[in-house]
Amino acid sequence: MAEIIFARVAGLDVHKKSVVACRRILDVRANEVMAETKTFGTMTSDLLELSDWLAEWAITHVAMESTGEYWKPIYNILEGNFTVFLVNAQHVKHVPARKTDVKDAEWLAELMQMGLLKPSFIPEKPQRDLRDLTRERSALVRERTRVANRIQKVLEQGNIKLASVASDVLGVSGRAMLQALANGETDVVKMANLAKGRLRTKIPELQKALTGRMDAHHRFLLSQHLAHIDFLDAQIAALDEEIIRRIDAMSDIPEDDHDDESQDRLTWRQSVDLLDTIPGVDRRAAEMILAEIGVDMDRFPSARHLAAWAGVAPGNHQSGGKRYSGRSKKGNQTLRTVLTQVAWAAVRTKDTYLSALYRRIAARRGKKRAIMAVAHSILVSIYYMLIRQQPYQDLGAAYLDNRRKEAKVNYLTRQLRKLGYQVRLDPLPLAA
Repeated sequence: MAEIIFARVAGLDVHKKSVVACRRILDVRANEVMAETKTFGTMTSDLLELSDWLAEWAITHVAMESTGEYWKPIYNILEGNFTVFLVNAQHVKHVPARKTDVKDAEWLAELMQMGLLKPSFIPEKPQRDLRDLTRERSALVRERTRVANRIQKVLEQGNIKLASVASDVLGVSGRAMLQALANGETDVVKMANLAKGRLRTKIPELQKALTGRMDAHHRFLLSQHLAHIDFLDAQIAALDEEIIRRIDAMSDIPEDDHDDESQDRLTWRQSVDLLDTIPGVDRRAAEMILAEIGVDMDRFPSARHLAAWAGVAPGNHQSGGKRYSGRSKKGNQTLRTVLTQVAWAAVRTKDTYLSALYRRIAARRGKKRAIMAVAHSILVSIYYMLIRQQPYQDLGAAYLDNRRKEAKVNYLTRQLRKLGYQVRLDPLPLAA
């Protein structure tokens, strides 16, 4: 018999309407394994029955595959009473055995008992709730962008070229003009005078841009889209307030609940402020990143593990001493997306290490790989910032050149000599 790591385990094969459970224990006296399989529904009462059924045999560890959203109701019921392993289905397939010849639940229970399964990272419930809120806000922001694109489509159909003059069509000035168009206003002089601030210097151009062929059909569509934008703005604002409230609640832990380790750890509010010091990272992005990774970096053995989990680390595919594709793994798609977005914002900053890193890699590897390298650098910085409790410290745009200054000078000197120039290098005098 193979070595038993956990004596009392269970495996769950999760479906939409049913859960096939296999409980498995080691009978020490008879030196044999006892197993029993049973099917349950997925209603709350059925899941509570499943929990009681597992408790009858004093099960300690439960394993189930991450199947869409169907695992979450089961996890919510079992997490307080058992040690639940949510395992990657791809990892289970890599374990050599005759998986097609046995039931999934029995196979998971057997692997669990032998200690051959690795649990996925499942944060505590407050962080999971915060993660749901930030992901929902991101979905609404994407929907708002789609509605804004549909507004632009309607304007183009009505020969309105407002976007050619105003950089933000849905800004204060642009929104007032769009509302006037939707209400049936045809006086372009009156609509152009709705401009505020620096846009008032472009009133003649605005009058030309607002001259079009908007009929009742276009006005109806425009009014519908504007109402949709207002609804989404209200939803996003409500989520912003709720996210701030949750972060404040997670930061304000009662004094009785503090231990020595938690007192030395950053609060959620402090962590958001810390990440806000990174170029390209605003408070919304900081909230999203922390909702995915948390504030406790002890759960990740190193920055490399965190980067691999997020899906921003280079792939590792080697065979026979030969390196193949370096494509990154999927990882946490939400975290990977927000890191990519903040990386694009960071590379637009001037005289920073991140912008210099992007230009250096993009020149020889392309923009996509360069932006992924910047996202990787940002996440590694976040890891050490949270551990050391220090704000972001920019290395400067010249860091990469100064790190190998002598090699850089020799390379440029050789290039000039190849072009037929005699090179003599004299250092600049030090400033007084």
